Amino acid sequence: MAIAYKKQIDADTEFALWRIEEKAEDLYKQLQLNDREKAYLEKLSHGKRHLHWLGTRVLLRKMLNTEEYIHCEVDEHGKPYLVHLPYHISLSHSFDYAAVMLSRTHKVGIDIEQIKEKVERIAHKFMRPSEMEFIDHQDRVQQLYVCWCAKEAVYKCYGQKEVSFADNISLEPFNFAQEGHVKAHLNKGIVSKDYKVGYLQYEDYMIGYVKG
Repeated sequence: MAIAYKKQIDADTEFALWRIEEKAEDLYKQLQLNDREKAYLEKLSHGKRHLHWLGTRVLLRKMLNTEEYIHCEVDEHGKPYLVHLPYHISLSHSFDYAAVMLSRTHKVGIDIEQIKEKVERIAHKFMRPSEMEFIDHQDRVQQLYVCWCAKEAVYKCYGQKEVSFADNISLEPFNFAQEGHVKAHLNKGIVSKDYKVGYLQYEDYMIGYVKG
């Protein structure tokens, strides 16, 4: 399967989606892995988590257009980074899709989620009362997913643990469309940062993406 969707954000920044239709062994054959990565894969159950890990790494290889080994590590906050290549990266996955965002010049964050009604039951965990006030009833589920993906993308871009989506990340009011932007603000301790988060609905998935 080739890249399903690709979006150029600026000259140095892009993201892409990969629809995972291959079997695990077919994805595995497209990668070069060190012993630590092979051992990690062995610990994963051979289900979606296994496919998601493989899918994001295959997509990363395709986007970087290389057959060489890609040394990808995770820092103490769980943020992935490339050891020997001059790119910031962010990885995400949901059901049948893997997503990768990369940039030479900016920190990045991306999130993809399959749209499901259950988001209404957990909205209070990541939304402020003031944010719930601008949610439109007609597009309630989709707009809540924009909010979730936007906050997740900001969290990944910021790259530090112990950030509360409800308490530390706020969104300005916006009207839902199939594709657009939402302004976000991260406030935690002495940190105060503004973000312009892009989002789009792709099939029955919502994607949020941001560069810092």
